[in-house]
Amino acid sequence: MLIVADRPGLKRALAAREEVALVPTMGNLHDGHLKLVELARGRSACVVVSIFVNPLQFGPSEDLATYPRTLAEDCAKLERAGASVVFAPSETVLYPRPQRVFVEPPPIAGDLCGAFRPGHFRGVATVVLKLFHLVGPRFAVFGKKDYQQLFIIRAMAEQLDVPVEIVAGETLRAADGLALSSRNGYLGPVERAQAPRLYQVLRECAQALTAGTRCADVEQAGRARLESHGWRVDYVAVRSQATLSPPVRGDTALVVLGAAWLGRTRLIDNVEVLIGEDSGL
Repeated sequence: MLIVADRPGLKRALAAREEVALVPTMGNLHDGHLKLVELARGRSACVVVSIFVNPLQFGPSEDLATYPRTLAEDCAKLERAGASVVFAPSETVLYPRPQRVFVEPPPIAGDLCGAFRPGHFRGVATVVLKLFHLVGPRFAVFGKKDYQQLFIIRAMAEQLDVPVEIVAGETLRAADGLALSSRNGYLGPVERAQAPRLYQVLRECAQALTAGTRCADVEQAGRARLESHGWRVDYVAVRSQATLSPPVRGDTALVVLGAAWLGRTRLIDNVEVLIGEDSGL
């Protein structure tokens, strides 16, 4: 496995590679990331994993300065997982001059998580497009846990005619159901014991939808359930998988998304669900 930190090194590392799969990450890797690497290896013999904590996607009061940076440990995990190249640039490598040109994501970027993190998805889309140009992958793998991010990256690739196939990896969970996330490390022992409740509540919401409960009632009940256990809820939302907009009659493939705080830690999760055409919305 090669570890490169600059553009010339990346170009040399990929010079003889005919087809590449890319797994973009911010490091502090866990088994969920490694599962994405495994998925990428099924698409290409050459798997590039980028590790970059992207300042463009952090707000002024967010955890950019304290976000865990564990490059040595990450590289050891990636070598065992069979990655071919680790691209770990500094901020000045990716942004040699102040970034004045950005990718404008679709309007959904201002909803759900975007309503609470203004500019976040603009920063995500911009850095991902830069990585696509630098790495030149045929495939790029993103996890379903960040469902809105996956939707926006897919839309960007399609509407900007980026020749990269976006591959979705299923969410990997701990034995108690908690979605694996780098930010789970912020949870204290009491919070960690309560953290699986978000997934439990979203599953209950999905079950209520299949039973014919109206979307608005499902959302209200999910929020109330979390708040009754001390969570600070940003949203519990039922959306169409196809558009991420509120579902309309005839939508049968839905997703229940939630974002909520346990103490200082913001957790996100989602559950996909299929309902009958005659279900109430």
